[in-house]
Amino acid sequence: MQHREQAVMQVLHSERDNLMNLRRNLLATFLCVPLVSLSVSVAGLSQVPSKGPIKNVVLVHGAWADGSSWLKLLPLLEAKGLHVVCVQIPLTSFAEDVAATKRIIDAQEGPVLLVGHSYGGAVITEAGNEPKVAGLVYVAAFAPDQGESAGSLGKPYGATPGVGELRPLSDGFLVLTEKGILEDFAPDVALADRTLMIATQVPTQGAALGAPITTAAWRTKPSWFVVAANDRMIAPEQERVTAKRMNAKTLTLSTSHVPMISKPKEVADFIIGAASAESSPNPPGNL
Repeated sequence: MQHREQAVMQVLHSERDNLMNLRRNLLATFLCVPLVSLSVSVAGLSQVPSKGPIKNVVLVHGAWADGSSWLKLLPLLEAKGLHVVCVQIPLTSFAEDVAATKRIIDAQEGPVLLVGHSYGGAVITEAGNEPKVAGLVYVAAFAPDQGESAGSLGKPYGATPGVGELRPLSDGFLVLTEKGILEDFAPDVALADRTLMIATQVPTQGAALGAPITTAAWRTKPSWFVVAANDRMIAPEQERVTAKRMNAKTLTLSTSHVPMISKPKEVADFIIGAASAESSPNPPGNL
């Protein structure tokens, strides 16, 4: 009888050990499942997709203007399947203009080609450091380096005729005279377009033109530049020197300060080429 009890106890102990082992194995299995899943997820996140054509184009207008500056460009870009958004920067301060641009960049799905006209070039130089920005296109624009501003770039070239047509308002805001718009800002576009520019002109805070760049995005990202050979707002030589300093792929057009209005097809084709480029231009250079 004693031997039987001992045999029963041995069986019970054995079954208990088996159950404990099974419990440990099951517990280990359930604990490992999320860890394995997490490892797979992290590995997936670390895989950066290969660079492909850019589908998002964000357009940033310049001073004394608004998003209607790009009106003739929109259908040409959209016809190529590009998703186009025009930023309405407030022109109240450089920081607020950059913030408005970043807000639109962040809302896009996928890589962005950031395009800036005139003062908008300074804005995209700062806002272009956002991770989603894959490339920069400057259209008759300022492209300051770190510590430089839109205003400081023009000093070596003297005041242009258009700058002479600026007039102060209250609180440091500036506007262009009608003469400045008609004869300097856009002398080569239809009168109806110039009349629209006069009606939609947005006063611009003068201090915004003097705000220095913190980090120049063109130093690390591929860039393209449209030089306006007949520009009376920014000296054409300044544009050429700036494009060379950036080592940007350059297109020179015989236009006024607004090539996207006077020669929209040429500018659109240039932007489309930048968006579809499989390889970047040469790395940024120095003078």
